[in-house]
Order: sequence, then structure tokens, then C-alpha cells
Amino acid sequence: VQFVESGGGLVQPGGSLSLSCTASGLTFSSYTLGWYRQAPGKGRDIVAIIDSRSYTTHYADSVKGRFTISRDNAKNTVALQMNSLKPEDTAVYYCNTEPNRRDYWGQGTQVTVSS
Repeated sequence: VQFVESGGGLVQPGGSLSLSCTASGLTFSSYTLGWYRQAPGKGRDIVAIIDSRSYTTHYADSVKGRFTISRDNAKNTVALQMNSLKPEDTAVYYCNTEPNRRDYWGQGTQVTVSS
């Protein structure tokens, strides 16, 4: 199984970024998926979740109303649209199943929010 994240970068506070993750090696449509992030010196936390069948979404309180998770089961991709970015959103962002599997972690994509 492989998850490959992309779309990170440097953005000013208040800006937007769109992250994408492509998965291979698993029956993508069968899994609830999540975006996670790890800020410098901190643990890896869940940011957003999208259910496999109902596409129901859940968000961490810190990103609710600013981030949107979506998925395309035909393309094996999961996306994270991030708006109104704040410096505290700076982190490496990862996708994985939810619950996550230790052996599924990819390299992640760096998001830096700074002026």
C-alpha cells in the first residue's frame, strides 16, 4: 500500500492551498480516509476524515469551517482544500486510512504558513 501526498508549499496567512493524495495497493473505496498533520516538535494529529460509503466528513475543531476533505473513488484520490490558513496550520500533512495503519504512512507534504 502506498499513499503519495502533494500540493504543499509556502503561503501567507489568510491564503489557500489544495492538497492531494493518491493511493495504490488497496481497495480504496472500502476505506474511511483521513488527513493528518504533524507540526514541528509535536505528535501527528487527525485533521479531517471522510467515510468510505456515506462520504460523511468530520473535522478537528481547529480547522472546522476552513478545511474541506473530499474523495474520488474512481481516481483513488483524497483531497484537502485549506482556506483562511493560519501560522498554526504549519505542519507536514499526511493521508492514511482511519484508523491509520503504521505501514501506510507516506512522505507527507510540507505546508508552511508565514508572512
